[in-house]
Amino acid sequence: MRARGAQVTDIVVLVVAADDGVMPQTIEALNHAKAAGVEIIVAVNKIDKPGASLEKIKQSMLEHELVAEEYGGETMFVPVSALKGTGIENLLDSINLVAEVGEFTANPERHAEGTVLEARLEKGRGPVANVLVQKGTLKQGDRVVMGTTWGRVRAMSDHLGKKLTVAGPSTPVEIIGLQDVPGAGDNFVVVANDKDAKALAEHRVEEARKADLVENIGRRVTLEDLIKQKTEGEKIVLHLIIKSDVGGTLEAMKGSIKQLNVEGTDVKVLHSAVGAISESDISLAHTYGAVVIGFNVRPDSKARRTADEFGVEVRTYNVIYEALDDIEKALKGMLAPTFQDKVQGVAEIREVFHVPKIGSIAGCRVTEGSIARNHQVRLLRDGTIIWTGRLASLRRFKDDVREVQEGYECGMNLDGFNDIKAGDLIETFSQEQVVTT
Repeated sequence: MRARGAQVTDIVVLVVAADDGVMPQTIEALNHAKAAGVEIIVAVNKIDKPGASLEKIKQSMLEHELVAEEYGGETMFVPVSALKGTGIENLLDSINLVAEVGEFTANPERHAEGTVLEARLEKGRGPVANVLVQKGTLKQGDRVVMGTTWGRVRAMSDHLGKKLTVAGPSTPVEIIGLQDVPGAGDNFVVVANDKDAKALAEHRVEEARKADLVENIGRRVTLEDLIKQKTEGEKIVLHLIIKSDVGGTLEAMKGSIKQLNVEGTDVKVLHSAVGAISESDISLAHTYGAVVIGFNVRPDSKARRTADEFGVEVRTYNVIYEALDDIEKALKGMLAPTFQDKVQGVAEIREVFHVPKIGSIAGCRVTEGSIARNHQVRLLRDGTIIWTGRLASLRRFKDDVREVQEGYECGMNLDGFNDIKAGDLIETFSQEQVVTT
């Protein structure tokens, strides 16, 4: 939703609560807005609450490269109160000023084009679409094509439910009269008649079918793909999302990337943060065709499944120079086949037993895949890799076993490591060669 919103607008109003400060949702929305390259205005809400601080919000936003005008930057910060209506006029004036400076204009004297924001099927009304008119003027009775469906605008209403007969640029409207429910994010266009509408819809259906034969979901972007781009003479633009266990490594990586200088290439960091690789990181990478880089952190189970589903490449490293070397080689079109970790199983430590002369024994339940004696092992705590090594023993009750499947309980002793806690995750993996085809 945030990705679609950033891509269909010219100005993003980022709402930050003055009492709560910058929240994870705020950062995610900001990353989508920055990736889309749109203008950003920060509306600092709840400014009337005791303890609210506009300056604190401005300072916090400096960490995310949004610099207030008072600090020599270009971002407007407008204090508002949604409860009392304070500052709303100033916010509207700021939006108008940014639109005027950016020359955000549209021609109303042409056929309408825009984007589907949301769509649904309602009993008694049929397919209903909420759309944003971006160009031209949409009129009641117009023939429209939305994605792979089409229809005639039988009725329109605004966000308050008021009936409309015309809707100009930047107007969100709800329309009915379509043959089927379009997809959120589909573009729409007005055509001359039913024949043209049906022909265009059928053409789009055929194009979508051909695209599905090539790739089921999205476009998989890998470092190896850069070799093909380089061969074809295109300018290489690599989008990255970087996650790390500590802030120092993160800053070092970002600084080193800025120093990479390969002719005909560009590297853009869409998002960087401390912590495990999350589902929202994968979603952002899928939307903008990015590669996810992790330092001493791993994707959680939801993120791993989403990455497999969307075809997003996730690369993890323990040494910063190895990552930089891979990126630079990819930019130069010289990336050789590499070895990549493949997760075989995950077990959660439920209880810890201390046995004299042996050490700490982890009482576990296997939650994903299988745990085998011959696999490599890493211990994760809150998404961060604490230790990597091998199993000293793997038991079911009193019996030594080679493998334990998902859903079963077992006991494990980590070879030479005893600092384990209930709630830690034990992840087993093997290394497989990734060969470019």
